[in-house]
Amino acid sequence: MSKPTPAIPLQQLSDALTDVVARAAQSVVAVHSTRARSSGFVWRSGLIVTADEALDDEGDITVALPGGEIAAANLVGRDPTTDVALLRIDHTNPPPVTLESASVAAGTLVWAVGSQHGAALAAFGAVSFVGGAWRSFRGGEIDVRIELDLTLRRAGEGGLALDVSSRPFGMVVFGPRRQVLVIPAATIERVAATLVTHGRVARGYLGLGLQPTKLDGDDGIGVMVMSVDPNGPGAAAGVRQGDLIIKWNDQQIQGVRVLLRALGPDTEGSTVKLALRRGGEAAETHLTIRERPEN
Repeated sequence: MSKPTPAIPLQQLSDALTDVVARAAQSVVAVHSTRARSSGFVWRSGLIVTADEALDDEGDITVALPGGEIAAANLVGRDPTTDVALLRIDHTNPPPVTLESASVAAGTLVWAVGSQHGAALAAFGAVSFVGGAWRSFRGGEIDVRIELDLTLRRAGEGGLALDVSSRPFGMVVFGPRRQVLVIPAATIERVAATLVTHGRVARGYLGLGLQPTKLDGDDGIGVMVMSVDPNGPGAAAGVRQGDLIIKWNDQQIQGVRVLLRALGPDTEGSTVKLALRRGGEAAETHLTIRERPEN
């Protein structure tokens, strides 16, 4: 009788990687909204973190737990600027994930683990880039930029990013042109805690409709006030339709998008000095930023 062939190193590696996915999948769920399918993971008992961009704006939400059981979910809150949404289910299982803020480096081997109808969904690759803190296109503050080189199915968005030591360090989401990014642990912990308490992350609000315009005889850019919310902070500061905003706190305006992205949660209640041109004449006013209305 022949002796069994000992496990080869490649098989041992495969078994070890399979074990990473299996353990992570115990805390990962499939998220079903009206027209979208994505993933999420248990952040705290009964609370699920998922990708905001993958959720429909309205309609019922359900989750498929590991093994396929379907549970109704309620939206606790969402922050489109950081792509973090929080759901609540009436289950104490699956077990929560402990996110780790340990740094990863370019070249680190990683798994993205999601769920499809309650079954594990996995993609294997590497960290392709690690950078500093950055602001998303919608103005959210992301603590570190992590880009992954792997192919992620649409249903995997909102799943966990793990290294091969099983350390979960963030949530996988799609960036521009389906580039796979990670919303890191520090960002998730900060935003999810705010959503639990307030249901939303406050953003600064000017109450002004703005459009970029090139300044006459100058290489700089200003912004034209196209509309004014009569109940907003711009109106209270005396800003009028047709005004041209030249400077913000004595700094040259770099464009509408840059200006609006700067209206983070910490700007509420702060006062800024606006340098204007009104009918060709210089003017100045002080505007106190308010919290953006929910609508």
